[in-house]
Amino acid sequence: MRAVTTLSVVVLASAGIGHAVVTSLDAGIARIDAFKDMKNRPRAGHGMNLLLVGTDGRDKISEQDRRAYRLGGQPCHCTDTMMIVHISEDRERATVVSLPRDSYADMPAHVDQNSGRRHGPHPVKLNAAYAEGGPQLTIRTVENMTHVKIDHYLEVDFTSFMRTVDVLGGVKVCTPTPLKDKYTGLDLAPGTHTLLGGQALQYVRARHLDGASDLGRMKRQQRFLAALLDKATSSGVLLNPMRFRDVTRAVLGSVRADAGFGTDELLDLGRAMRNFSPSSSEFTTVPIGQMNFQVKGIGSTLKWDPAKAERLFGAVRDDRPLAADQPRRDPAAAPVPVEVAPDTIRVQVANGTGTAGLAKRVDAALAATGFATTRQPVTAPARVPRTVISYDPRWDRSARSLAAALPGAELRAVPGQGPMLKVTAGADFTNVRKVRFEDPARPEETVVRGNEVVC
Repeated sequence: MRAVTTLSVVVLASAGIGHAVVTSLDAGIARIDAFKDMKNRPRAGHGMNLLLVGTDGRDKISEQDRRAYRLGGQPCHCTDTMMIVHISEDRERATVVSLPRDSYADMPAHVDQNSGRRHGPHPVKLNAAYAEGGPQLTIRTVENMTHVKIDHYLEVDFTSFMRTVDVLGGVKVCTPTPLKDKYTGLDLAPGTHTLLGGQALQYVRARHLDGASDLGRMKRQQRFLAALLDKATSSGVLLNPMRFRDVTRAVLGSVRADAGFGTDELLDLGRAMRNFSPSSSEFTTVPIGQMNFQVKGIGSTLKWDPAKAERLFGAVRDDRPLAADQPRRDPAAAPVPVEVAPDTIRVQVANGTGTAGLAKRVDAALAATGFATTRQPVTAPARVPRTVISYDPRWDRSARSLAAALPGAELRAVPGQGPMLKVTAGADFTNVRKVRFEDPARPEETVVRGNEVVC
């Protein structure tokens, strides 16, 4: 998750900042020998592959921020987020592949960095590789699973993430449904929000918003990365040496990188990416074949679909765009993903305005996108300025799914109302937005371009 900030350094370098400035920034990066004595590695492909890793390090966070953003737990010293970022050989495209931390992995033989004991190959969850063998074992495990040769390694933590977002002046995200997670403290109403560092950290860490858990979180991380790149490339940072310096210092202050990713590499790559924009990026998650793959001594894991994963990583190795065959979509017209199937949600529509036939139109539009409306709209007892969705708290997930189809509607809990949701169409009503059910047990395999997921 903190890995989303590091790609921005590559983009920010496209300002063409002088060698001396970048050299001074490079001197502040902590270096690690991530590729020491590595043998039997995959064949090098075209383009550049970076393994971006976010750890749960929080040593430099103030007590005030720890309390405000619920960061008081003990770090596990493992990878909270992992992404392969492929930069095409022509430097005109970035492909980001998220690797779920609970992925089933066969860890290669190694020496445990904590105990010094030698271990033979054994099954683990992917994020355990870092705890047992640090960056080098993490790279070896990823290369064994993907057959993609990793060229560079970049690692960031909570502190780097928060500083980067703050120095950019915040990043804009949008949500059609309320986002509330009691574990991270995230609490966003439907609409568009500019998140500063701490709140942005809550947004990308939240795992308990819906049944999609970590897979849902990865999609939010991808959306946030696209928005971060949009802000970095459109806010003038690339044209202002002083702002560039401030932002890159914020990012690099908590970054660890392999010894080979230095000043010259950063400048060469950045200069080649001067025209980089959200539309130049594409995002996906490795295809999952089995969601709840039980492994003795480990528990529930996510097992990749071998054939689909091989096709995905084959495209990365061959430097082929993932979204090449997909038609370009209008983000505003794309169906909004929801956590409950619309055809299981019963809805009664009432007209809360003086506009004749409004309830009938709303009822028909909701039915057209799949909701089980009564087809018998009624007149509300009083007029309302704003559309209201009344719901029993026991059916809160259904209410959030319905709210996605009615942008701007107010959610009003009514204990004891029962499973029927009630919509009172107000004077603010404009349209019903199409929705699409995403079954957490059968995650949809999609590739999205960066400009398709920013607000």
